[in-house]
Amino acid sequence: MDNVISIKNINKVYGNEIKTHVLHDINLDFAKGSFSSIIGQSGSGKSTLLNIMGTLDSPSSGDIIINGKSTKNMSKNTLAELRNDTIGFIFQFHHLLPEFTALENILMPYYIKNHKKSKEISERAEELLNLVGLWNVKNNKPMNMSGGQQQRTSIARALINNPSIILADEPTGNLDSETTENIYELMRSINENFKTTFVVITHDNRIAQKTDRIIQIGDGKVLSDTLK
Repeated sequence: MDNVISIKNINKVYGNEIKTHVLHDINLDFAKGSFSSIIGQSGSGKSTLLNIMGTLDSPSSGDIIINGKSTKNMSKNTLAELRNDTIGFIFQFHHLLPEFTALENILMPYYIKNHKKSKEISERAEELLNLVGLWNVKNNKPMNMSGGQQQRTSIARALINNPSIILADEPTGNLDSETTENIYELMRSINENFKTTFVVITHDNRIAQKTDRIIQIGDGKVLSDTLK
């Protein structure tokens, strides 16, 4: 099975005079269509790793290979284009723009690269609204949506450019148990139906146990890597 992300000898060090070594020689591969979780205590380095995987941060050494392309020597503009075309992000705190509706928020990643809304993208946005169960609140702004609806909006936003990879950082961290289960089922459905690769950081062991692979990070190192 082809790998969509390969992490090669990744190290991350913060600081010049006083150095903090956050990640130590991380090597991981993620196959196309896989559904993996990364677990670890606060400060273990898992969010730093996810940010580097998503090219939001750069490693001190090593390489991230995305869909067969090394990102090591890419310019910021090329990285931004690759990121927008290939990776969708789901965050714990949604990061929805409060002045825009659910539909407008979903379309934001598309507007980064395109100035006009095409018929095709309008149809895709409508399909995503139906997929995540938000058709009846598509014109609501975030303040008029529940926490679960806001997270569903962020999932649809992550999918608008049809990415091959979704990186999710504590996507159910602020949700109650029932909504957490619904969000997990939605992500799993997307994974199975579209073969989208998911990498999910979570503190919720119930969610981790439902994924196909559990990677445990501690002190910036891979402590275990279990394929179920």
